[in-house]
Amino acid sequence: MASSASPETPKPKIITGPGGYVLEDVPHLSDYIPDLPVYTNPLQDNPAYSVVKQYFVHVDDTVPQKVVVHKDSPRGVHFRRAGPRQKVYFHSDDVRACIVTCGGLCPGLNTVIREIVCGLYHMYGVKKVLGIDGGYRGFYAKNTVHLDPKVVNDIHKRGGTILGTSRGGHDTTKIVDSIYDRGINQVYIIGGDGTQRGASVIFEEVRRRGLKVSVVGIPKTIDNDVPVIDKSFGFDTAVEEAQRAINAAHVEAESFENGIGLVKLMGRYSGFIAMYATLASRDVDCCLIPESPFFLEGPGGLFEYIERRLKENGHMVLVIAEGAGQELLAEATTEKDASGNKLLQDVALWVSQRIKDHFSKERKMTINLKYIDPTYMIRAVPSNASDNVYCTLLAQSAVHGAMAGYTGYTSGLVNGRQTYIPFYRITEKQNKVVITDRMWARLLSSTNQPSFLHPKDIIEDKVDEEPATQLLDNGNCSPN
Repeated sequence: MASSASPETPKPKIITGPGGYVLEDVPHLSDYIPDLPVYTNPLQDNPAYSVVKQYFVHVDDTVPQKVVVHKDSPRGVHFRRAGPRQKVYFHSDDVRACIVTCGGLCPGLNTVIREIVCGLYHMYGVKKVLGIDGGYRGFYAKNTVHLDPKVVNDIHKRGGTILGTSRGGHDTTKIVDSIYDRGINQVYIIGGDGTQRGASVIFEEVRRRGLKVSVVGIPKTIDNDVPVIDKSFGFDTAVEEAQRAINAAHVEAESFENGIGLVKLMGRYSGFIAMYATLASRDVDCCLIPESPFFLEGPGGLFEYIERRLKENGHMVLVIAEGAGQELLAEATTEKDASGNKLLQDVALWVSQRIKDHFSKERKMTINLKYIDPTYMIRAVPSNASDNVYCTLLAQSAVHGAMAGYTGYTSGLVNGRQTYIPFYRITEKQNKVVITDRMWARLLSSTNQPSFLHPKDIIEDKVDEEPATQLLDNGNCSPN
């Protein structure tokens, strides 16, 4: 039943303690619904968990956001540790859960769906789980899909999502009306930063109406651009698959005189896939990402570097993230897709044509360039073993949190520990490669490519991008 209470939008739950301890806590159903019944966690009678010592997470367990500190540093920001609680706020027979996937495809989507269903069913005895077909608009425009362990048994072996997905279609009022009308009281939303923003709005509307509904997010982004968390699921698989394309490009380039293998990889605003695939491959001579500007002509430019590598090695491999060098294209666009992402020009194809024109017309030098775009092949594959395990932990942590009455949070890995992170921390900015960090320096030393930056640019970049609590390379804290 909907409550008549209409509480104001809550402020972030911040709990402070001695030594500079700060807990950025997540909302709980009891924050706005008084006198909720509490039940014993059925896991205590589950034979699978009877051998586990101290299986239930202590109410005060938290995880620090940063683990590298000085002896006199404040304890810093913490997040609530994920896991099963001794008491739950839903009776298993009363739970009616739903799962929705939004945005682009990503390896591991089906694994997350499977483990939410199996976690609810096997750990908590929840039998009523619905799949929302086709993203957010499926709440009000399509029929639901019944999910149980038998239906989802083998779906982790397939790519994509059995529920279907879409971009856009977020109508808060219609979605929450549908949740209420269907009697749903746990909502699991799998998607990227735009989807998590939508989940946050749904939570606020649910709270405003006083509904006993847990709204839970599982972050999905193949680009690994969600902040706070260690990494997003599907990223390891994407890097592994990207290497296959790089290996093919290397074989092609090595087999022809002045051969160039150019590989376009995903990375709209963040170049993590390109960077990690390059580091893992060791066959790449140049990696271009959105965070690191580059130029083509003149001393120190890309054309000069390509010519030098071809004279030294006779071939080269170039990796370009899809969002790199957008400022170089004359036909810049302000158009956006249904998710609000800026539509990008195909910079990799443009660069490949510019390379051909430069060496054939200006340098009178014969080259053999092979262009490889594995983007949709990478997105569509099933997740590998590492991601399958990670998806399982994310999904089970999400289920434990919802059953414990937590809501308005994202389940994520922080410093190797599963945590519950408030929506606003996940949606406040994007995770990007810091080109003044050691990891980018490792890439530059591996490829021997120029940084395409002047010393003045590097100094300014350090001032702009260095987080206030991060340790600098000299071991001192940032002056901020």
